[in-house]
Amino acid sequence: MTDPVAPVPPAPGGDIAPVSLVEEMRASYLDYAMSVIVARALPDVRDGLKPVHRRILFSAFENGFTPDRPYRKSARIVGDVIGKYHPHGDTAVYDALARMAQDWSMRLPLIDGQGNFGSMDPDPPAAMRYTEARLSPAAMALLEDLDKDTVDFQPNYDGQEQEPTVLPSRIPNLLVNGAGGIAVGMATNIAPHNLGEVVDAALAFLDDRSLSAQALMAHVPAPDFPTGGIILKTSGLVQAMTTGRGSILVRARVGHETAGGANRVVITEIPFQQGKAALVEKIAEAVKDRRIEGVADLRDESNREGVRIVLDLRREAVPDVVVNQLYRHTPAQGSFPVNMLALRGGRPEQLNLRDLLEAFLQFREEVVTRRSRFELARARERAHLLLGLVVAVENLDEVVATIRASATPADARAALLARAWPAEPIRPYLRLVDDAELEQEGEALDGATYRLSDAQVRAILDLRLNRLTALGRDEIAGELKTLAGRIADLLAILGSRARLLDVIRSELRAVREAFATPRRTEIAEADDLDDEDLIAREDMVVTVTATGWIKRTNLMTYRAQRRGGKGRTGMATREEDVVTELFVASTHAPVLFFSSAGRVYRLKVWRLPEGSPQARGRAMANLLPLSPGETITTVLPLPEDEAEWNRLHVMFATARGLVRRNSMDAFANIPSSGKIAIRFDEGTDDRLVGVVLCHESQDVLLAARSGKVIRFEVTAVREFQSRTSTGVRGMDLEEGDEVISVSVLNRVGTTPEEREAYLRSAPWKSDPKPLEGLSPERFEELRRREQFILTITANGYGKRSSAYEYRRTNRGGKGIVGIDTSARNGHVVASFPVEESEQIMLVTDQGKLIRMRVSDIRIAGRATMGVTLFRVADDEHVVSAARIRESDEEGDDAATPEGSESGAAAGGEEAGDARA
Repeated sequence: MTDPVAPVPPAPGGDIAPVSLVEEMRASYLDYAMSVIVARALPDVRDGLKPVHRRILFSAFENGFTPDRPYRKSARIVGDVIGKYHPHGDTAVYDALARMAQDWSMRLPLIDGQGNFGSMDPDPPAAMRYTEARLSPAAMALLEDLDKDTVDFQPNYDGQEQEPTVLPSRIPNLLVNGAGGIAVGMATNIAPHNLGEVVDAALAFLDDRSLSAQALMAHVPAPDFPTGGIILKTSGLVQAMTTGRGSILVRARVGHETAGGANRVVITEIPFQQGKAALVEKIAEAVKDRRIEGVADLRDESNREGVRIVLDLRREAVPDVVVNQLYRHTPAQGSFPVNMLALRGGRPEQLNLRDLLEAFLQFREEVVTRRSRFELARARERAHLLLGLVVAVENLDEVVATIRASATPADARAALLARAWPAEPIRPYLRLVDDAELEQEGEALDGATYRLSDAQVRAILDLRLNRLTALGRDEIAGELKTLAGRIADLLAILGSRARLLDVIRSELRAVREAFATPRRTEIAEADDLDDEDLIAREDMVVTVTATGWIKRTNLMTYRAQRRGGKGRTGMATREEDVVTELFVASTHAPVLFFSSAGRVYRLKVWRLPEGSPQARGRAMANLLPLSPGETITTVLPLPEDEAEWNRLHVMFATARGLVRRNSMDAFANIPSSGKIAIRFDEGTDDRLVGVVLCHESQDVLLAARSGKVIRFEVTAVREFQSRTSTGVRGMDLEEGDEVISVSVLNRVGTTPEEREAYLRSAPWKSDPKPLEGLSPERFEELRRREQFILTITANGYGKRSSAYEYRRTNRGGKGIVGIDTSARNGHVVASFPVEESEQIMLVTDQGKLIRMRVSDIRIAGRATMGVTLFRVADDEHVVSAARIRESDEEGDDAATPEGSESGAAAGGEEAGDARA
C-alpha cells in the first residue's frame, strides 16, 4: 500500500518535492524521541547527571560560585544557565537546582543552598529571587580537572559558547545520588546509595574484575536513602541490584514511647520520596476507616530536627499490632521501583550494579589518562623553557652582551637563536628530564653545543633581573628538578596500567575520606507478619456479662485460694448486670461468638479488650457487627492449632433439649460480618445454651437445671450438612425444666458389671473396699481412664462424681439424677468433666470470683448434695464456672489466706487453658 500524496502546484521560483507523510512522521518522531532521551531525560552513566544538572553545575563553576565564595542569588545562576546553555523554562532549571540542594532528595547534595528550598511535606521552594546558592564541596569533586582536557566540549545551542559533554566526576554520582526521569517509551529510576559502600565496591572491583553483581552486594547490600527508613531483604532487592530492574520494599522507622501511662507510636523516618503531609493524611483515613485500630490521636510534631509523627494509642491497643496495620494499610511501607536505565556510549542501556561500577571506572581511566597527558605536555613545555633559562644564567655575560649589542628586540632574538651555546651546564638536567622526550621544534643538541628554540629565547628576553641572582639560579634549577620528577611520574602513569589504577584507587579513597557518611537506611530481614504474629502467647481469662460486656485479663493476675475462700473481685458490674461466661484461652486462640439471631462471629483472643480484674471491659456491640437487638448468647473458644479441627465437630444444645452436630468445616471460614449458625422454630422461646467441640469417639453429656443429666454417644446425633436446621431431640425435659450445659466425655468400653464393681471399690476414698470382679490390672486401667464430673449449684455447693456413674443411654431420654437440687443447693448452674491436676474458677452475679484446686473438692456419689465451694451471700448466686488445666507446679502452696481479697498476683502461679 502506498501513501497518498496530494498534488501540489509548483511554487513561483522553484519546485516542491512530494514527501511521504508516514515517513516524515516516523523520522520526526524518532528525532524527537532520541532528543528527549539523550538531551533531557536520562542521566549519563559516567557522571550520573542529566544535561540540566550538568549545565547548572558548569555555569556556577564558570562564574566562580564555589564553596569558598559568597552565596549568589539563585536567579543569577538560573539566568546564566538558560541564557547560555539550557534554552528551556526557568521553572524547570530552578526546580533542578533546588532538588540538588535538598538533603532529603540527594544523598550527597551538590548545591549549598541558603534560604527556603522546600520541605518533605512537600512544600515548594521559595521563589528564586529569595534564595541563594553556591556549589557544594561534593560538586567540586565532580568538576575537578575540568580545565585539563579531561572531557570533550561541544558548542551550546547557539554556537556562541562551549559546554562539557560530561563532567570529569571523581564521585560515582549515579549510584550515590541516583536519578529519575521519564523519556519517550522508557524511564529510569535509580536509587541513591551510600558513598562509602560504593567506593569499597569500586576498589574491590579494581582488584578483581571477575566479581559479579551478586558478589559486589557484599559491599553495597542495598540502597541508602537520604530519608533513612528500613529496607527489607526480599527477592526484589537482589533482582534490582543484579539485573538493574526490581522492586525494593521500604518502610518507615517506627518506635514506641510511653507518656503519662499511655502508649505512643512515633514515626521518625519515612520512605524515600514519600510526602510527609500525604502520609499523615493516609494514616488519618486508615484510622477513620478502622483499618488501623486503637489510635486515639494523630499529630505531626516534625520540626527542623527531623520527622516526628505521633500516634497516641488507646489503653487496650497493642503497639506492635498498630505498627503492623500502619505498614499494611498506609504508605508507611511501600515499594521503590528500580529501573537502572542510563546512557552508555550515547545509547540507553539497562545496567546492574556491576555495569554501573565498570562504566564509571572505565571513565575514570579515560579521565586520568587524558589529565596525565595534559599535565605531561604542560610539564614538558615548562621544562623546555627552564632549560633555556639555565643556559642564559650559565652564560649570563654573553647573553647580556648579545642583547646590548642588538639594535632591536628582533635582532636580539635572532642573535640568540643563531649562536650555539655550551651544552655542558644543562646536560645533567637533560638526563633528568629525558632529552629525547623534551626535544622541541628549533631545539638541537649537537655534540658539545646547544641551540635555543624560539620559545626559550622569548622566555630569556622576558626574564626579570631579580632572577639573575644566585638565589634565582637555584630556584630555576630546583624547579627543573621537580618538573623532572613530575614528568617521570606522569610517564609511569601513562606507561603502566597498574600505576594508572593506583592513582584511581588513591583518588577514590580521598573521596571516601572527604564525603562518606554512615548508612542511614537500615537493612532488615523481610517479615510478612499477621497482626497476631506480633502478639505474645499468654493465657487470658475471658469474662463475659449478661448485657454483652467482655474483657480479657492475664491469668497470672488471679491467685489460687483454698476451698471455701471468699474470693476476690473479678469484674465490676452494674446492679442489673451479671457475669455469665468465663474461660481461659491463649491470646492466639480463635473464639466463636454465637448470637441470639443464630449468627456466628469469630475473633482472636488478643483482639478482645484487655483490662484489670475490676474493669468492666467493652461492649461486644463495639467489637462485632451486631444488628439492632442482637446479643451474644454463647462464646466458644477453639483450639489454637487448626490441624486439630479436621477431627472435630460442633455440637449445639438448646434450652429445650435439642441437639445438632456439624462438621468444623461449616465454621472454618467466617467473614467479618458473620454468618448463619442455627435457626429456631418460629413461635418458640428456645435458645442456644451451649456449643461444644467433640469427635465421634466421645459422648455428649446434657445437664438440666433440675439436676437431671443424660449421656449418649456423639454418633447418636447424625451430622447435619445445613447450618439452618433446628436439630433433633437430645433430652426429654419436664415442664419448666431446661438444659443448662452441654459437655463431652471420653468413651470407655467397659461393661455395666465392670463399672459397678469398680464403683463399689470406691478407689478415691482413703479406705477402698476390696475389689470385686476385677483383676488388679483391669482396675488400674479403669482408674487411669476415669473422668470426674464436677457439678456446681447456684448456692455455691458442688461435688465431683465418677463418670462411670453416668451410664450411657439412648438419645432423647429423660436422664438420671446428677445432683440433689434441694433448697440448700439451689438449681444447677454448671456440670462438666474435670481432672485432678486442674483448678476451677467460679464467678457470682455480684462479680466476685474465686479460683481453687479441683483436688480440694470432695468426690461423692452421683445423687449426693455436695460440699461448700463458694460462700455466697444471701442475695448472691454462682452463675458461671470454668476449669483451668495446670501446666506447672503451684508457685505458692500456701496461696492467699482464706477469706482474703488480695489484689496481688501470685508470683509463681501456673498458666492454663479453660474448657467449659
